[in-house]
Amino acid sequence: MSKNLMIIGGSPCSGKSTAAERIAQEYGAYYFKVDDHLSELIKQAADNGSAVCNAIQQMSPEEIWMREPEVQCKEEFEVYRDIAPFVFDMISRIEADLIITEGAAYTPEVMETYTADGYVTIVPSPEFQVSHYREREWVPYVLEGCSDKDKAFDNWMQRDILFAQQIQAECVTSGIPYKVNDGSESVEQLCQWAKEKLCMVDSK
Repeated sequence: MSKNLMIIGGSPCSGKSTAAERIAQEYGAYYFKVDDHLSELIKQAADNGSAVCNAIQQMSPEEIWMREPEVQCKEEFEVYRDIAPFVFDMISRIEADLIITEGAAYTPEVMETYTADGYVTIVPSPEFQVSHYREREWVPYVLEGCSDKDKAFDNWMQRDILFAQQIQAECVTSGIPYKVNDGSESVEQLCQWAKEKLCMVDSK
């Protein structure tokens, strides 16, 4: 594992990607976005015997998004637990002096097993999350095939709200630095907070 690995975890649609990408550009670091490899990682985990990842690969959008949010949230944590070895295997093969990586896959539970030089989490307020998801052009494609797209979207949002709440609770319990992004701070302020908590401010 790289000796210069900085990780931003948290919940979807919280500003993780924006912060990680900007910090990586500022420090000339390699930027690794877990979501860019998610399909491959789920397949690897499924091939390795993960029942939850295998099931997800077989599900239609209707089967995924029309379930209760609580079921979806529990499943999300299970997926991230099962793909974690393959995420860190990918990272171990990156030849770079400094790696900045982000993704909801870096849950506090996962990070109990894996180490990094710095680890912080960012979660959105429910209002920030929903408003920003509505701005994303690819959302309708994710829900294509659902019989009730409004209900499917609501289930998706409730799943991620539950996910954020659990991440925040685990951070409080474990003493992991976290920030709730409600949109009141600028991107620059969010990046500055992350750099300070990752202890990067004086290392540039």
